[in-house]
Amino acid sequence: MPRTPIEVPHKIEYLSILNEKGEVDTKLEPKIEPKQLKEMYRWMLLARRVDERLLKLQRQGRIGTFPQATGHEAISLGSIVNLKPSDWHVPAYRELAGFLYRGWPLESILIYWMGYEEGAQPPEGTNDLPIAVPVSSQLLHAAGLGMANNLQGDKNVVVTYFGDGGSSEGDCHEAMNFAAVFDAPVVFVCLNNQFAISVPIAKQMKNKTIAQRAIAYGMDGIRVDGNDVLAMYVATKEAVEKARRGEGPTLIEALTYRYTPHTTADDPSRYRNEDVSKEWAAKEPLIRFEKYLKAKKVMTDAEKQTMEEEIEARINEAITNAEEATKHPPLSDPLVMFDYLYKDMPDYLSLQRDELAKALGISEADDSKKNEASTAKRGG
Repeated sequence: MPRTPIEVPHKIEYLSILNEKGEVDTKLEPKIEPKQLKEMYRWMLLARRVDERLLKLQRQGRIGTFPQATGHEAISLGSIVNLKPSDWHVPAYRELAGFLYRGWPLESILIYWMGYEEGAQPPEGTNDLPIAVPVSSQLLHAAGLGMANNLQGDKNVVVTYFGDGGSSEGDCHEAMNFAAVFDAPVVFVCLNNQFAISVPIAKQMKNKTIAQRAIAYGMDGIRVDGNDVLAMYVATKEAVEKARRGEGPTLIEALTYRYTPHTTADDPSRYRNEDVSKEWAAKEPLIRFEKYLKAKKVMTDAEKQTMEEEIEARINEAITNAEEATKHPPLSDPLVMFDYLYKDMPDYLSLQRDELAKALGISEADDSKKNEASTAKRGG
């Protein structure tokens, strides 16, 4: 029998609506009310200014090492605005704009990067998962949530995020395969910033795009200009609506650039071409979105200045509140790290807790009082 071609039903497109000059393709431009456009910019600007302040705090020794989110605002915010409160938000760690939009207190973000796990607790009543630092581990959770939605017969959608480095992990492939096989309502958003720490995308894969991997899984895939908030809005809106109709998952590859080091412990000058970095600097998301808003007369310079002043005041307030919180239980008590892991604490862990208390000079009476205060603070 002769060889015969196999027809593959899926195709991969590239979507860009708003270029770096602020010019828009009117045929593709989404219909978004001026008020919502301005609010989208406000959340993106807040995320950018928070990220910049976090870097200063880290350099001052007031928080620990953290991964910056500068340049990723369009991906996070452009996608998250399509979710309902009942939908699931399953992040990695560069989705700062999305965290803030979903109602995470800025104080919680600060407390987390100060080294306190309490800051990773999602706000009460939100269908959000905590920050996921282990690479791609959250994608399995997202696939499971989507499968559970189907079993329960609800119409909630799951949107999850990962990087190009995460796309090389086995967890990523397993999650997307299961989501596709079981038609789970999951939107996989890959923040392709072109480097897995120091490993460039060309050394991670031979294929031209991450999006084309969707063909192998039997799901829809699309590559999007990740610095274009309008394109991210459109691509995610289509994927969310499709998932809500019960038509399965989608892989969105959001092409961007990591404008900062991988974390504040990294030195990208050792492995990146700075000329390329300068080229990408002209494509960053906030500048083009601001040009677009001003051209449409949605936002004026005066309104932008007011936003900046309000954001600076909010950040200053949050820093004061977060640093004050670390001075009081439960954050001020290192012994709480032993609590809430087990219903009945194992003997070996109890012994370690007692040894630490002794080393810190904490008496049993003091420990008991701290436990009561900690429990009350947590609502236990």
